Amino acid sequence: MTDIIVPSVGESVSEVQIGQWLKKEGDWVAAGTDLVDLETEKASVQISAPEDGVLVKILKQREEFASVGDVIATFQPAAKPAAAPAVAPAAEVAPSSAGTTPASEPARVMPAAQRMLDDNQLVASQVAPTGPGGRVLKEDVARFVSQTAAAAGTIVSGASGTVAAVAANVSKAVTSVVAPAAKTATSVPSQVLQQGTANRAEEVKPMSMIRRTIASRLVQAQHNAALLTTFNEVDMQPVMNLRNKYKDQFAEKHGVKLGFMSFFAKAACEALKRYPSVNAEIRGNDVVYRHYCDIGIAIGGGKGLVVPVLRNVEKMSFAEIERTIGEYAARASANKLLPSDLEGGTFTISNGGIYGSLLSTPIVNPPQSGILGLHSIQERPIALNGQVVIRPMMYLALTYDHRIIDGREAVTFLKTIKEVIEDPARLFLEI
Repeated sequence: MTDIIVPSVGESVSEVQIGQWLKKEGDWVAAGTDLVDLETEKASVQISAPEDGVLVKILKQREEFASVGDVIATFQPAAKPAAAPAVAPAAEVAPSSAGTTPASEPARVMPAAQRMLDDNQLVASQVAPTGPGGRVLKEDVARFVSQTAAAAGTIVSGASGTVAAVAANVSKAVTSVVAPAAKTATSVPSQVLQQGTANRAEEVKPMSMIRRTIASRLVQAQHNAALLTTFNEVDMQPVMNLRNKYKDQFAEKHGVKLGFMSFFAKAACEALKRYPSVNAEIRGNDVVYRHYCDIGIAIGGGKGLVVPVLRNVEKMSFAEIERTIGEYAARASANKLLPSDLEGGTFTISNGGIYGSLLSTPIVNPPQSGILGLHSIQERPIALNGQVVIRPMMYLALTYDHRIIDGREAVTFLKTIKEVIEDPARLFLEI
């Protein structure tokens, strides 16, 4: 028997939160196959099967916390079981002994569906999947709960998966159908409401490791830095024209789409060269100036906002920037980012515009001293060459640490980005 323990995932990481178990107890697993997602303060990591064998016992359930070195499961090395024999006609099939049939591969379960399964004490095998590739969707679980509850004489809210009791014995009825036989009425999840308390349910869940880290760092920034925000607006028409002209050739040559973020990353890098204090950090009584641009790009991931870092942007091409951002975004959605992807960074760009934000004041990511906020592109009337014209405009926001960055530097830094974006030829001429 082999213990599955929480590995060391970084010098500063001592605790993890159990994410989704990718295999069930009793499943045979090939060596190297992921068993479980672990959520750390910075990213998600996976533990793989050390060799071919069976996941015997899960000791730490989803959303529970564990320290580095803790045993979270037990694993029994074993060869792959032989394939089940062909099924004979029904009249000739003899009952099999329990445990002799190899466990089938578990259904793929979407995260929202898994939460609803957990809330209602169900397993994926009880639910008929309708998603692509046999995936179990949230709607599938809601439909199953609805049908089960209807059979027990209850009323179900399919949108939220909440079961409302309409009789004194509803809890027992739902438990007898949904929960394992060994469970009692007291184990019905908190979403089961008592009569007369509809729409007043509360759900308490532990804050995720990444969310705890985000909260801590944002509060740290507010408490330790003298934050101030300055604004400007930029005419996006020149960049949009350039992008529309060359986007097909760019995609054909480099295999990646040409987006706006590469323009802003390059513009920010140019501005950081001119105003190095925005690229600096305070260490004790010293100011550390960096002669390189490691720019963090804020990305909405599966577990929340993460900021993977583009290293040495001053040396990267537009295609390299776009390709790296795309890879980070895909890994963030799958919770596959590594702690090393998020470490360091000298400056950050956050694009709230993709969510519809018109204007905001971003918060600096400590120990950095500046963050650039991008926003929605909107057609607005502006005065241009004595004429009122309609142009695609974007508000820019620079939040900075006033302890080492003066207002004049912040304003001219943002003005530099505006000038480069409105005349992108500057990026190639370095003027």
